[in-house]
Amino acid sequence: MEEKEYIVSRIDGEYAYLKDVGGNDEELFIAMALLPPGIDVGTRLRYTFPDFEVI
Repeated sequence: MEEKEYIVSRIDGEYAYLKDVGGNDEELFIAMALLPPGIDVGTRLRYTFPDFEVI
């Protein structure tokens, strides 16, 4: 599985919206519990199945 990079565009309660950095307009809606602790709006993340990591 390929790596993808996202940036946290907004946080709404227990969910975060991640925008694809690769130029795609894709936005991912994901539970905060599945993301690394301490993320905030503007945090850059790398997704490599099955984990997210802060970059």
